[in-house]
Amino acid sequence: MIALSSDCLLFEMASGESMPLSADMISIELVGGSATNYDEEFVGHAANAVFFYFKHELGRQTVSLGEFAEALEKVLHGFKLPARGSTCASVRIGRADLLQLAEGGGGCELFFFPRLRDELRLQLRQSPEVLRFSGLRGCVKRLTGAERWCARCQQLHDHIVDFLRTCLSAEVAASNCTLLVE
Repeated sequence: MIALSSDCLLFEMASGESMPLSADMISIELVGGSATNYDEEFVGHAANAVFFYFKHELGRQTVSLGEFAEALEKVLHGFKLPARGSTCASVRIGRADLLQLAEGGGGCELFFFPRLRDELRLQLRQSPEVLRFSGLRGCVKRLTGAERWCARCQQLHDHIVDFLRTCLSAEVAASNCTLLVE
């Protein structure tokens, strides 16, 4: 038997076949009225988050296509974002660049995490509904000094996401805020 790659999940199709896919290989196509509510990049990030949930948080090796689609649907509906192209400004989005935070601290983890907590608190003062931290991959590579993704990168990646979740849950102002890390 061939071992499943560490970055893949085995997807069980409705036909009974199983197909190994990595997060980058998942192609999502929305059908129906909700398809116009989300742009492709956003859906891709949501699919990666659902993939991470099944693979790392639940420790699953196999997931049915229906299970994955149901979880993705819950995630997308949880954001309650306005339709694409609408000018509705009712959703307040706070944005921060993790790579800039890493570079500003001299590329050292010792300075990065306090700056990250301060940035999170600064963003929360504006009462956002969605708090978006972008540049995670570049930030991790900068802090580890790696040119290629390695086990140390994945470990730091997970640590940063856990740190943000912990800090967000500790803040009173974050009660209705959704965290998006990409």
